[in-house]
Amino acid sequence: MKKIEAVIKPHKLEEVKGALTNMGIEGMTVTDVKGFGRQRGHIEIYRGSEYAVDFVPKMKVESVVADNIVDQAIAAIIKAAKTGKVGDGKVFVSHVEHAVRIRTEESGESAV
Repeated sequence: MKKIEAVIKPHKLEEVKGALTNMGIEGMTVTDVKGFGRQRGHIEIYRGSEYAVDFVPKMKVESVVADNIVDQAIAAIIKAAKTGKVGDGKVFVSHVEHAVRIRTEESGESAV
């Protein structure tokens, strides 16, 4: 099993969710996050005063998937989240050694 973490622009959340759901991926966790990459934030003007916005609002979508669909899930996320502009986000993949569904005590891929 692999854990996919995608940090995306907030307005792309529904598209990413739809792309993963269409693949049959049922479970995901979504979190409001803030951060910056190469764009290093930006300057905004509010009531005539300039201030720096160092951390840009993003959404983090996490899902644990079977090894055999990891590449398709990554491709679906990229296709749904890509705008071609700076700040589109990143996708991280890590290995998950074990998972247990609390309610039924199923373990492994059946828990996901």
